[in-house]
Amino acid sequence: MKSLFDKEAYEEIVARIDSLSPDSQRQWGKMSVGQMAWHCQFPLKIAIKNEDKGVRGNPLVRWFFKKSLYNDRPWRKNLPTAPALKAKQEKDFETEVKKLKELVKQCHDIGNRTEWNPHPLFGRFTPEQWGQLQYKHLDHHLRQFGV
Repeated sequence: MKSLFDKEAYEEIVARIDSLSPDSQRQWGKMSVGQMAWHCQFPLKIAIKNEDKGVRGNPLVRWFFKKSLYNDRPWRKNLPTAPALKAKQEKDFETEVKKLKELVKQCHDIGNRTEWNPHPLFGRFTPEQWGQLQYKHLDHHLRQFGV
């Protein structure tokens, strides 16, 4: 499984983000490309800053989905999103992509950190799992927009 902490995977993700445009069309779901860039910032903030945006979980969700967050199988289309992480209004593409790229870099740069707070929904991850989760979430949404 690729990890955002690996240089090659990080560079791949940045190149894919750079290939987005304000006119990029979703292949599934309801988000615009600006909303997707905004949405993708929150898992990164959880890893970097332990900023949880009010996302809380229950043990059943944790047990059922946790392993799918960092395995090699792509997520299926149209998965539900936590209400707090849904963009309710349009987002400026340029602004949100710039913020997203900054957070992707920050997350990549902390890959050698040894102390990690638990994820607010899924609990503890190893550092390797944190990097895989971040890559997989970004990959899912970049595929959503065909890049």
